[in-house]
Amino acid sequence: MSRRQCYHCKDWIEEGERHDCWTTTEAALTEDLTDELREAWERLRDSAAELGDQRIYASHKSIMFSRKSCYFFVRPKKSFLEMVVFLGRALKHPRVRRADPSSKSKFANFIPVRHRDEVEAPITDWLAEAYALAGGEATTPTPRAKRSSDRSVKRAAPARSRPRRRRA
Repeated sequence: MSRRQCYHCKDWIEEGERHDCWTTTEAALTEDLTDELREAWERLRDSAAELGDQRIYASHKSIMFSRKSCYFFVRPKKSFLEMVVFLGRALKHPRVRRADPSSKSKFANFIPVRHRDEVEAPITDWLAEAYALAGGEATTPTPRAKRSSDRSVKRAAPARSRPRRRRA
Protein backbone atom coordinates (compact mmCIF):
# COMPACT_ATOMS: atom_id res chain seq x y z
CA MET A 1 0.00 0.00 0.00
CA SER A 2 1.37 3.45 -0.86
CA ARG A 3 1.89 6.22 1.65
CA ARG A 4 2.38 9.96 1.39
CA GLN A 5 3.89 12.55 3.69
CA CYS A 6 1.70 15.47 4.80
CA TYR A 7 3.18 18.77 3.67
CA HIS A 8 2.17 20.56 6.89
CA CYS A 9 2.71 18.17 9.80
CA LYS A 10 5.18 15.78 8.07
CA ASP A 11 3.23 12.68 9.23
CA TRP A 12 3.09 9.64 6.96
CA ILE A 13 -0.48 8.86 5.87
CA GLU A 14 -1.64 5.55 4.40
CA GLU A 15 -3.56 5.75 1.13
CA GLY A 16 -7.28 6.16 1.84
CA GLU A 17 -6.72 7.15 5.49
CA ARG A 18 -8.48 10.34 6.65
CA HIS A 19 -6.05 13.07 7.67
CA ASP A 20 -6.76 16.61 8.77
CA CYS A 21 -3.81 18.13 10.63
CA TRP A 22 -5.41 21.59 10.59
CA THR A 23 -8.34 20.61 12.79
CA THR A 24 -7.65 21.73 16.34
CA THR A 25 -9.52 23.14 19.32
CA GLU A 26 -8.93 25.67 22.08
CA ALA A 27 -8.82 22.81 24.58
CA ALA A 28 -6.12 21.00 22.61
CA LEU A 29 -3.98 24.14 22.37
CA THR A 30 -4.31 25.03 26.06
CA GLU A 31 -4.21 21.54 27.66
CA ASP A 32 -0.46 21.63 28.39
CA LEU A 33 -0.42 25.12 29.98
CA THR A 34 0.77 25.58 33.55
CA ASP A 35 -1.84 26.68 36.10
CA GLU A 36 -0.49 30.24 35.99
CA LEU A 37 -0.68 30.43 32.19
CA ARG A 38 -4.13 28.80 32.16
CA GLU A 39 -5.43 31.51 34.52
CA ALA A 40 -3.88 34.19 32.29
CA TRP A 41 -5.50 32.57 29.22
CA GLU A 42 -8.93 32.42 30.87
CA ARG A 43 -8.74 36.05 31.94
CA LEU A 44 -7.57 37.12 28.48
CA ARG A 45 -10.37 35.17 26.77
CA ASP A 46 -13.01 36.56 29.15
CA SER A 47 -11.75 40.14 28.64
CA ALA A 48 -11.98 39.74 24.88
CA ALA A 49 -15.39 38.05 24.98
CA GLU A 50 -16.80 40.97 27.03
CA LEU A 51 -16.06 43.36 24.16
CA GLY A 52 -19.05 42.10 22.16
CA ASP A 53 -20.09 39.88 19.28
CA GLN A 54 -17.16 38.08 17.65
CA ARG A 55 -15.90 34.72 16.46
CA ILE A 56 -13.37 32.83 18.60
CA TYR A 57 -11.78 29.78 16.99
CA ALA A 58 -8.61 27.70 16.93
CA SER A 59 -6.50 27.64 13.80
CA HIS A 60 -3.31 25.58 13.54
CA LYS A 61 -1.28 26.73 16.62
CA SER A 62 -3.24 29.90 17.43
CA ILE A 63 -6.56 30.92 18.92
CA MET A 64 -8.09 33.66 16.78
CA PHE A 65 -10.48 36.46 17.77
CA SER A 66 -12.27 38.15 14.87
CA ARG A 67 -15.14 40.36 13.83
CA LYS A 68 -15.03 41.24 10.14
CA SER A 69 -11.33 40.40 10.30
CA CYS A 70 -9.00 38.99 12.94
CA TYR A 71 -8.16 41.68 15.49
CA PHE A 72 -5.88 39.60 17.70
CA PHE A 73 -4.72 36.06 18.30
CA VAL A 74 -2.94 34.08 21.00
CA ARG A 75 -0.25 31.44 20.50
CA PRO A 76 0.23 29.34 23.65
CA LYS A 77 3.94 28.69 24.25
CA LYS A 78 5.69 26.71 27.02
CA SER A 79 6.49 29.66 29.28
CA PHE A 80 4.18 32.45 28.04
CA LEU A 81 1.20 33.32 25.87
CA GLU A 82 2.22 35.16 22.70
CA MET A 83 -0.50 37.71 22.04
CA VAL A 84 -0.54 39.51 18.67
CA VAL A 85 -2.82 42.57 18.45
CA PHE A 86 -3.57 44.27 15.11
CA LEU A 87 -3.78 48.05 15.46
CA GLY A 88 -3.52 51.03 13.14
CA ARG A 89 -0.27 52.00 14.84
CA ALA A 90 2.91 50.46 16.18
CA LEU A 91 2.87 50.46 19.97
CA LYS A 92 5.84 51.91 21.85
CA HIS A 93 5.55 50.40 25.32
CA PRO A 94 7.79 48.23 27.54
CA ARG A 95 5.19 45.42 27.38
CA VAL A 96 5.40 45.23 23.57
CA ARG A 97 8.19 42.94 22.36
CA ARG A 98 8.02 44.09 18.73
CA ALA A 99 5.70 45.68 16.17
CA ASP A 100 5.74 44.69 12.51
CA PRO A 101 3.69 46.13 9.65
CA SER A 102 1.09 43.54 8.63
CA SER A 103 -0.64 45.53 5.88
CA LYS A 104 -0.76 49.08 4.50
CA SER A 105 -2.85 50.24 7.44
CA LYS A 106 -2.17 47.83 10.33
CA PHE A 107 0.66 46.76 12.59
CA ALA A 108 1.03 43.43 14.37
CA ASN A 109 2.05 44.19 17.97
CA PHE A 110 3.61 41.20 19.79
CA ILE A 111 2.97 41.10 23.54
CA PRO A 112 4.08 38.25 25.83
CA VAL A 113 1.72 37.42 28.73
CA ARG A 114 3.02 35.33 31.63
CA HIS A 115 0.56 35.98 34.47
CA ARG A 116 -3.16 36.75 34.85
CA ASP A 117 -2.40 40.07 36.57
CA GLU A 118 -0.84 41.32 33.32
CA VAL A 119 -4.25 41.18 31.61
CA GLU A 120 -5.36 44.67 32.60
CA ALA A 121 -4.87 48.20 31.24
CA PRO A 122 -3.13 48.96 28.87
CA ILE A 123 -3.56 45.47 27.33
CA THR A 124 -7.35 45.54 27.68
CA ASP A 125 -7.39 49.06 26.17
CA TRP A 126 -5.40 47.83 23.16
CA LEU A 127 -7.83 44.93 22.74
CA ALA A 128 -10.80 47.32 22.76
CA GLU A 129 -9.06 49.55 20.19
CA ALA A 130 -8.32 46.56 17.93
CA TYR A 131 -11.90 45.28 18.33
CA ALA A 132 -13.28 48.65 17.19
CA LEU A 133 -10.86 48.77 14.24
CA ALA A 134 -11.78 45.24 13.10
CA GLY A 135 -15.47 46.11 13.14
CA GLY A 136 -15.03 49.11 10.88
CA GLU A 137 -15.93 51.56 13.63
CA ALA A 138 -14.47 55.06 13.45
CA THR A 139 -11.14 55.35 15.17
CA THR A 140 -8.70 58.20 15.26
CA PRO A 141 -6.60 58.07 12.10
CA THR A 142 -2.87 57.85 12.54
CA PRO A 143 -0.68 60.09 10.38
CA ARG A 144 1.36 58.12 7.88
CA ALA A 145 4.87 59.11 6.97
CA LYS A 146 5.40 60.13 3.36
CA ARG A 147 7.08 57.34 1.45
CA SER A 148 10.51 57.94 -0.04
CA SER A 149 9.27 56.46 -3.30
CA ASP A 150 6.78 59.33 -3.74
CA ARG A 151 7.31 60.66 -7.28
CA SER A 152 6.51 64.25 -6.35
CA VAL A 153 9.66 64.51 -4.27
CA LYS A 154 12.72 65.48 -6.30
CA ARG A 155 15.94 63.89 -5.24
CA ALA A 156 19.22 65.76 -5.10
CA ALA A 157 21.93 64.72 -7.53
CA PRO A 158 24.62 62.56 -5.93
CA ALA A 159 27.77 64.40 -4.93
CA ARG A 160 30.90 63.63 -6.93
CA SER A 161 33.65 61.88 -5.02
CA ARG A 162 36.52 63.66 -6.80
CA PRO A 163 36.85 66.75 -8.96
CA ARG A 164 36.79 66.45 -12.76
CA ARG A 165 40.08 66.62 -14.67
CA ARG A 166 40.62 69.30 -17.24
CA ARG A 167 41.46 68.08 -20.71
CA ALA A 168 44.43 69.56 -22.43
